[in-house]
Order: sequence, then C-alpha cells, then structure tokens
Amino acid sequence: MNKLDKSKNARRNIIYGVINKIVTLLFPFLCQTVLIRTLGAEYNGLKGLFSSILSILSLAELGVGAALVFSMYKPIADGDKVTICALLNLYKKLYQYIGTIIFVVGILLVPFLPHLISGECPKEINLTVLYALYLFNTVISYLMYAYKTSLFLAFQRVDIINIIATFISFLLNIGQMLVLILLKNYYAFMLVAIFSSILNNLIISYCSDQMYPEYKCVGEIDHKLKAEIKEKIKGLVLYKLCGATRNSFDNIFISIYLGLVLTGIYNNYFYILSSVSGILAILTGSITAGIGNSIVSESVDKNYQDMRKINFLYMLISGWASVCMLCLYQPFMKVWVGDKLMLPFGVVILLTLYFYILKMGDVRATYADAKGLWWENRYRTILEAAINIVLNYIFVRKWGIYGIVAATIITLFVFGFIGASSILFRYYFRKGLRLFFKDHTIYFIVTSVVGGVTYNICNFYHGNSVSVLIVRALICCTVSPVLYYFAYFNTNIFKESIPWIKMRVRN
Repeated sequence: MNKLDKSKNARRNIIYGVINKIVTLLFPFLCQTVLIRTLGAEYNGLKGLFSSILSILSLAELGVGAALVFSMYKPIADGDKVTICALLNLYKKLYQYIGTIIFVVGILLVPFLPHLISGECPKEINLTVLYALYLFNTVISYLMYAYKTSLFLAFQRVDIINIIATFISFLLNIGQMLVLILLKNYYAFMLVAIFSSILNNLIISYCSDQMYPEYKCVGEIDHKLKAEIKEKIKGLVLYKLCGATRNSFDNIFISIYLGLVLTGIYNNYFYILSSVSGILAILTGSITAGIGNSIVSESVDKNYQDMRKINFLYMLISGWASVCMLCLYQPFMKVWVGDKLMLPFGVVILLTLYFYILKMGDVRATYADAKGLWWENRYRTILEAAINIVLNYIFVRKWGIYGIVAATIITLFVFGFIGASSILFRYYFRKGLRLFFKDHTIYFIVTSVVGGVTYNICNFYHGNSVSVLIVRALICCTVSPVLYYFAYFNTNIFKESIPWIKMRVRN
C-alpha cells in the first residue's frame, strides 16, 4: 500500500468516529450519573484525582506513540515494509520499558496520596488499594498490545480503532453501571475497567494480525532514523506536557485546596467540555495521517491554502459549539445533577472561553504534529507548563475555581496559541502568520456577537425542566447558523472553502 486514499479514509474515519463518540459519550455520561447518584460526588472526585495523577505519570509515553506513527508515514508512502517492521519492534520494546517505569514511579507515590486530598476521604475506601487498581489499569496496556494501534493510525484506519473502542466502551459502562446498582462497590467498579482494558488489547492485537499480517516485530532501524526518533520523542514529551499540566494539575490543585466534592463538581463540567472537544477531535484525528501524507508529497503553498480552508470550517463548527455551551451548560447541569452540584455562571463563561481558545489551536496543532515539529516547540512547552502550574498555585488561593480556569486560559492563549502558531509558520509555512492571526481575530469577534445574541434570546426561557433545555437547544440550532451565514456568506474564505469541502466529500 504505497498511496493513501486520503478522502475515502477521512470520510470513513469520521463516520465511525461519530458513532464511537455517540457511544463513548452517552454511556460514560450515564455511568457517571449512576456513580454520583449511588456513591456520591466524592467518588467522582477520587476518579478525577487518580486519573489526573496517572495522566502525569503517562508523560513517560506521550512522545513515543506519535513519534513512531509519524516515522511510519514515509516508509508507508515508499512501500518500505522492512522499516515499518523495525519501527513496530522498537515501539513494542519502548512500551514495555514505559509500562515498567510508570508502575515503579506510581508505587513510589503511594505515601503522598493523603496529602493530595483536602477534607475527608470516603471512610469505606482504602486509598492505597483503589490507587493500585487505577495504576494497574494504566500499566496493563503498555505491557500487552497497545503498540499495535500504530499500524491503524499510520495507515489512516482510525475507523478500526473506533469500532473496537465503541464495543469496549459499551461493555465497560454497562458492566460498571450494573456493579454500581447491584453492589454499590467502587472496587468492583474498577475491576470491570481492568477487564475491559485487557479485552481491548486482545481485540486490537487480533485485528492487527488479520489486517496487516506482513508486519511483525522484527528488525532494527538504522542509526540515523533512531537519532531522528529520539529527537522527536524528546520534543513530544515536552510538547504533551502542556496538556497534562493543563488538565491534570487543575484537578490536583482543586483537590488540595478546595476539596474532593468541588473536584467532582468541576469534573462534571469539564466532562462536558472534553466531550464536545472529543467530538471535534474526530475531524482533526481523521485527517492527520492524510495531512502527513500531503506534507511529504505536496507543496508548502498548497498545504497552506488547504490549512486556511480547513481552519475556517473547523472554527465555524467550534464557534457554534461554543455558543451552544454558553447557552446550554447551566440548564443541562440543572437537569443532570441539580442546583447543589452546580458552579456559578461566571465559571461557565470562563469554561466556554477556555474551550474556544483550545479549539483555535487544533488545526495548527494537526499540521505541526503531521510535520513533526515537537522538538522545535520544546522551550514554548516548558514555559507553558511551568507558568500554568505557578498561576494555578497563585490564582486558586486568591480566586478559587475561577483562578484555576483563568490560569489555564492565560497560558493556553499566550503559549499554546500565539507561541505554537509562530513556531509552525517559522519552520514550515514560512509566510502568512499575520493573516492567520487576523483570521482568528475575525472568527472570535463573529462568534462573540453570535453568542451574545443567541444567549439573550435563550434567556427568555428559564427553569430546570427538560422542555426548557430543548427549546434553548433549538434556538442554538436555528438562530446561530443563520447569524454565522450572514456574517460570512460574502467573504472570500467562505466562497473558497464551501466548494472545496463539497468536492472532497463527493470524491
């Protein structure tokens, strides 16, 4: 397979990605609801805290997977099976080392667990035992067959991963809900998760062997390629550090200074934000390998023009999603968890802004990842991570939950958007940075106006009933698109982008 059918693969990946997201959002949402109703918000807080700790430990891996998938793009384009097998062999070895490192470091953190929680932990829970279950669930994939996902990613067959993930998510959440309802036991809840992780790895391995039998873990890569991969991995560890500090340290600081209950409440809100973000990630994830293929086979100018069109369409969708979040967040939370487990509307405004700024960098990040500019981002990522932690510490003590979100917004915009965009244009596109920033300024102003108008119309409908939520959702689905259309229909980027995307959908 020398050439990727980029349009076909992207369409297929998006279709199965959407199906996967419906299942992996609906069922975890139901499961989290059952968890809150049966065991309480403290358990949801523990879930968020331990997940955050293990996300930070998993920084040992963050550079490996993406770097090796990136390294497979050229051998796939060249039909070089020997190099692909050698890369797969290296991936397997590295994952085994990483799993061992995470396990050892994770065990060393056990004495510090009580200091990460403000207030009391549920009396019936042994922190060490529960943490050990979370740790084992994290490590098991590294020691089994997670490395085989690289083939599906590199060959742009994310649809296979999504099909498997959909099936596993269904089994996992049904099993966990039954355990919560029948046993009300959080240990059993985690054992179901471990069983699902093992089953997921076994299915990934089987499908990989069936679809790509010619690729085995054999051979060694040459010294030059190994040196390139080492550099990519070092850069990626730092590059991904931002995401870990941005999400995981938020939970840790909330737990330390504001308590487990508020950690659980914040996690409910962040769950919605990350779920919407995950839906949009289907789009960028489905085209990443295709962009990587375009970068090695097409001109910089063509990729720049394509990037502008993709960015416009993506921000159009992201802007509409931001408007929906602003208008629907609080009514949805009232219906879901009730008034006692809600945050002030001011936090909702900050979370919506956080989401929008996060999406401003997605298309840029897709091109940077496809180009492999992780090492070039090393100083920016160190600064973003360090300053985010410092601001979290300062702001949470002064402004509580507002400070946590504000700290993330500041570092995300300054370093994650402005800084990272400058690096991409400096090392790849080499032109058009001012136009890129101008585009985003226009998109932000338009979305702010559309959001303000839509929100004020929605405000005619108050209450905590499902009917109010539905009416406000209908307003978001009708008023906002009309406003966006009148804002953009006469612009050049709109006239170029719509026919461009229609042609790719048809082909």
